[in-house]
Amino acid sequence: MVTETRNRQDRATSTRTLILDAAVACLVELGYAGASTLAIQAKAGVSRGRLLHHFPSRDELLVAASQHLTATRLAQTEVRVAEQLADEPEGPRRVERCIELLWTTFHEPPFWAAVELWTAARTNPALAAALRPEERALREAIREVGDRIWGPAVCAHPNYPELRELLFTSMRGAALPYTFERHRDPANDPHVPLWKSLAHRLLFTDGQC
Repeated sequence: MVTETRNRQDRATSTRTLILDAAVACLVELGYAGASTLAIQAKAGVSRGRLLHHFPSRDELLVAASQHLTATRLAQTEVRVAEQLADEPEGPRRVERCIELLWTTFHEPPFWAAVELWTAARTNPALAAALRPEERALREAIREVGDRIWGPAVCAHPNYPELRELLFTSMRGAALPYTFERHRDPANDPHVPLWKSLAHRLLFTDGQC
């Protein structure tokens, strides 16, 4: 009986993940308007009843899909960044590399999936209500991952919280024009040297870091 129950739970989890992965793909490829439950159902290869069993509403499904994608990518990003910074000692150069690596995350699928939902939520109160608590929880998770990426010396600096928030909000805003300027190379964005200069002034001019 225990084995049978566990097998049912495993199948339910697998189906849920399959639906979420399909929803993510539709959201990124087709946008909010194109990510219909029919499109998601077809991509996931599940029945209508099974999809509705796990996610009774489209907006609930899309919010869950966005969070599923971002949580997965957060873990992957932390591992990837840690590997790339492994041989980089504490100091200005490590901070510059952190800025470069964090900037790349604003050009990956989780960010664009979130943009689709934010835009739709402006005129969709139900979606906004579903999205709001998830975004708060996600923002806290991003802070925690970011703190581990920056390292203890930077995090201990009194100016770090200010720098962290300025970089996050500025990078998010600077990434939006890439929606219609996809030919641009983010690595050459003029904001990158500005962010590095800001970090130097906040972290190193007083000799604390």
